[in-house]
Amino acid sequence: MSLQIYNSLSRRKEPFEPIEPGKVRLYVCGVTVYDRSHTGHAMSALVFDMVRRYLEYRGYAVRHVVNFTDVDDKIIRRCAEAGISAFELADRYAREYLDDMARMGVQPATLYPRVSSEIPAIVAMIGELIEGGHAYRAPNGDVYFDARSFSGYGKLSGRSLDELESGEEPSEAKRHPADFALWKAARPGDPWWEAPWGRGRPGWHIECSAMARAHLGDRIDIHGGGNDLIFPHHENEIAQSESARGVAPFARYWMHNGMLQFPSGGSGVDKMSKSLGNVVPIGDFLDAHEADAFRLFVLSSHYRRPVTLTDEALAAAEKGLERLRGALAPARPAAGEGATAAEAELAAAAARARTDFLREMDDDFGTPAAIAALFELGKALNRARDAGAGVDALAAAQADLIELAGAIGFDLAGGARPAETDAGAADRATPLVELLLELRGMARAERQWAMADRIRDRMAELGIEVVDTSEGSTWRWA
Repeated sequence: MSLQIYNSLSRRKEPFEPIEPGKVRLYVCGVTVYDRSHTGHAMSALVFDMVRRYLEYRGYAVRHVVNFTDVDDKIIRRCAEAGISAFELADRYAREYLDDMARMGVQPATLYPRVSSEIPAIVAMIGELIEGGHAYRAPNGDVYFDARSFSGYGKLSGRSLDELESGEEPSEAKRHPADFALWKAARPGDPWWEAPWGRGRPGWHIECSAMARAHLGDRIDIHGGGNDLIFPHHENEIAQSESARGVAPFARYWMHNGMLQFPSGGSGVDKMSKSLGNVVPIGDFLDAHEADAFRLFVLSSHYRRPVTLTDEALAAAEKGLERLRGALAPARPAAGEGATAAEAELAAAAARARTDFLREMDDDFGTPAAIAALFELGKALNRARDAGAGVDALAAAQADLIELAGAIGFDLAGGARPAETDAGAADRATPLVELLLELRGMARAERQWAMADRIRDRMAELGIEVVDTSEGSTWRWA
């Protein structure tokens, strides 16, 4: 089965067909850097890290762009309170976010554009919208997008212009309640830039459209973000992006992750909110919990569903992670009478796990069932070891487990590297390491350079240095 993705725009699963064969242009809305990022941000980042990793595992070259909003009302207010410049505050929290993502095991995006560095592209896009009759300058100096000028407005969220008009108070500046600011005229104390229509700063929605176009082109394959962004942010992105140059669709697939929730005082759940006091900064969370345990917690539910973070759910994820890692234990010293049959059963279980894992992941990134396939392989490994399966048979199946888990971001072998003083453990790890090196060699022979580089980089993360020579590749503990 080919990869199927649920498209929030069509509200159904569709076969994945990128604009350019073999390449994926992925844009994900990032954070507004006015404060420390929290576990809700981490959940969204993990979801799209999983998406990117699996696409790359399937052989696609992914250009992944995640923006930083560093020009925003919240940032301006926070700077006034702290008595520092907007750019100093934003830079501090942007750097902290990147550090948090590294600790979380999230791959760095290809590019992290910031609004403050993309003003020329934003001004150019607003100019196109004004020239095309899709935007106007209001009496207060702001520039607004004319929602009625775009016939497809509401196609993502399902909200009509009539519905929006009846649900909002009229404004002196806007012609229609659904109109939204592309440019905000400069106010005292605000950062500002020059534009043909006057000094000011960008509105929220225009930044993502301009940055996506500047770094990925007029059309992109996948646009992602939390489902809280469907309206108004993503709806407005579609309107302005498709109006600017008349190119549609702006994004072929819209992907939205569910929200992270917490138990409420009663029997229900609450969204993360500063007013409720349930915001947990990523750094604080990682000081107390392992990153891969949070990844297992998140991916044990489908990415489109909300997840509720409880102590019990997190403890279950931590135990599950230990079970998967326990399947990497070395073979027993001597083979038992049933070793041959156990090895055959293990090989069949590994093949079955691969088939099940790929089938579920190809069905709109079905991580819950894909992870269940990993646990089944782990059980098969433990049974085979108990039955006396040999080192080579175990190492081959363990390599499958590490590879498949790595395809969605788990680092099962991390932290399991033998201590340098434990020569016996190091010897037991050697067949597994050499198998990884062999897999990398096969990838290089088939010119799958991205996969070969990924195996090398993952080995480096585990403390294994790969050395390529004219006579082949070797390895050593770093």
